[in-house]
Amino acid sequence: MIYSVIVDISASEIDRIFDYKGENYQVGERVLVDFGNRKTEGYIVAQKDKTDCPPEKLKEIIRSLDDFVAISPELLNLGEFMRREYHLKWVDVLRLFIPAEMRGNRVKTLIKKQACLSNVSNLDEVLSSLKPNATRQRDLVSFLYKNGATFCVKLNEAYGSSALKSLVSKGIVTVNSMTVRRTPYSNLIPSDSEKKILLNEQQKAVDKVLADRSGKFLLHGVTGSGKTEVYLTVIERIVAEGKTCIMLVPEIALTPNMLKQLRNRFGDKVALLHSGLSIGERYDEWLRLKNEEAQIAIGARSAIFAPLSNVGAIIIDEEHDSSYISDFNPRYNTIDVANHRAEQNGALLLLGSATPSLGSYYAAIKGELTLIEMPERINKRPLPTVEIVDMTEETRSGNKGVFSELLKQRLAETLNKGNQAMLFLNRRGFSSFLMCPKCGYVAKCQDCDVSLTVHREDNMLKCHYCGKKYYMLSKCPSCGYDNFRQGKIGTQQVVDLLKTMFPSVKVLRMDADTTQTKESHGKILEAFQKGEAQILVGTQMIAKGHDFPKVTLVGVLDGDQSLHHSDYLATERTFELITQVAGRSGRDAETGTVVLQTYTPTHYCLQLASKQDYKSFYKREISLREAGGFPPFSEILRVLYLGENEKDCIDELTSQYAEFTNLKAEYSTEFLYMDKMRCPLKRAEKKFRFQVLIKLTKRSVNDILQNIYSICDNKKRNGVQVFVERNPQNLS
Repeated sequence: MIYSVIVDISASEIDRIFDYKGENYQVGERVLVDFGNRKTEGYIVAQKDKTDCPPEKLKEIIRSLDDFVAISPELLNLGEFMRREYHLKWVDVLRLFIPAEMRGNRVKTLIKKQACLSNVSNLDEVLSSLKPNATRQRDLVSFLYKNGATFCVKLNEAYGSSALKSLVSKGIVTVNSMTVRRTPYSNLIPSDSEKKILLNEQQKAVDKVLADRSGKFLLHGVTGSGKTEVYLTVIERIVAEGKTCIMLVPEIALTPNMLKQLRNRFGDKVALLHSGLSIGERYDEWLRLKNEEAQIAIGARSAIFAPLSNVGAIIIDEEHDSSYISDFNPRYNTIDVANHRAEQNGALLLLGSATPSLGSYYAAIKGELTLIEMPERINKRPLPTVEIVDMTEETRSGNKGVFSELLKQRLAETLNKGNQAMLFLNRRGFSSFLMCPKCGYVAKCQDCDVSLTVHREDNMLKCHYCGKKYYMLSKCPSCGYDNFRQGKIGTQQVVDLLKTMFPSVKVLRMDADTTQTKESHGKILEAFQKGEAQILVGTQMIAKGHDFPKVTLVGVLDGDQSLHHSDYLATERTFELITQVAGRSGRDAETGTVVLQTYTPTHYCLQLASKQDYKSFYKREISLREAGGFPPFSEILRVLYLGENEKDCIDELTSQYAEFTNLKAEYSTEFLYMDKMRCPLKRAEKKFRFQVLIKLTKRSVNDILQNIYSICDNKKRNGVQVFVERNPQNLS
């Protein structure tokens, strides 16, 4: 039999099928093969009876790497779609379908030895057979009699390895090997798992979704409207029918809470997949899904590739979030992938958000998605009252601090009542830059064209792009001046200020610096849920999905931060972020308050976000998009050039830009805009960055795109990487 194999080497020149001979292999298996002068791993993607390869050159597959088929036919089909849609290399797609550590045999099933008593019915008889002074052996036997089978590691720590060995040699104790599953978030405390009775709007939403088991839906529900219970009920019905489900959340920070709710309802049927798990945990959870031991996969973006069969529902919460679009290789749009996978399986696709992306809502208006609306909070609880503070007035009145007088007042009132507050600032660290006021020197990363952020806790300067750390400067390296000016404050400094204002109040911080370990997200959220802290300060990871009954105040410290970016998505992102974070307030009996601090208080985005008036925002923003010819009325392409040699990047771009110009002449009516430029972020991780931006009409996009891919594939300089992005979420 002839097998078509993709070798596990990511290089454009070998991104093709190689034929090997062998017997009794299956499509989707990982195999070891001879390739060139070395042995390498590969993936079988097809089998056939004959080959064009000369018999003397046809090599034989050495062996299979697993005792199971790693990639199902359905996922191979999905891989074909992703290759076509995003112009990806075969191997980069296939790697998405397995835990990374399976490659190179870097992870294995965990086997532990367990000891138990051998057919002992009478403890006294066993003890009498041991010497009176063999106290450790006697204690070990008593322990096993009382507690049953126990891991040998624990027994050796408590009683010593010699005691266990002696009992085994006497036949009193038997040792067996067993497979141990590594379970993520095993310490999550179960809460009330009693099934909730659906309210009228929730029941209508569930009925509408389940009426079309292969439909595509957009659930638009205000914050606190009970969307999560709709998701859980849909999953419950689908799983009861013997099918499987995928549930996606946009951030790892949201997985502990959703995982707890799913486990409470479905127990061991749930498996978690995301990059924050340990190597062993991710492998074991993936294997449970693969072996049909779990029927529900939950996780961030990568969970869309869960190895499930017979998928009945794919649910994407906070579908508007930009994290669902991968902006590094391999580049793909999770919602597009989910849509294709749902169609393959005849499954329903449910997108949910309080602030749907304009593209999704536009698709719903056009009838491409079925729109379901939940316009009120549960039990008709009121939305929070939003108080907008003009920070220019605060400055004129002499208040140059980060907290407005109103926010200070509301904080004091909230804490005095025994309630909790959340403060949002989408900027971590202590301050955003370090500058010498005498000569203008700004501390920058050596590998990236960005200023370093001050981190006071460990007294370091850090680059938020490549992660590189530098010692704190005591004086200016340019002129020797020793009194630096610091930039805009970050979450770290906010916490310090709060501790000064309210010395007896416990404050927690949640950002990328405090959540570097796997359990950290859950620990911070659980502590806040229990009331161990009164204030939670955080970046966008606190803005969505969380439900804290005692939070009655939300403070937005810099409502303008994302509003004035030179990006057509800036207004939409700001509206989403402020609406979402405001929705954390007043989700229980007591009405919530939001203090929104801004330097542009009359901007329509902030005014409408303060009222959670999505429809008015949509009508205004979609008309601006249409007038300006921006998505969803056009397609934006970015061709990105990266390389450590600046001249090579410029030369490659210049050469290809000439071909793009010829293409533009051929499709003159389809090209709305084209230009070449340096990226706003000129250098990152030692690589210079250039880009070509192209705006196209919706007509003939695929034809033009294939031509652009062909031009990019024919690059002449090996040290330059070229990527094509469709409707990129980040133009920096």
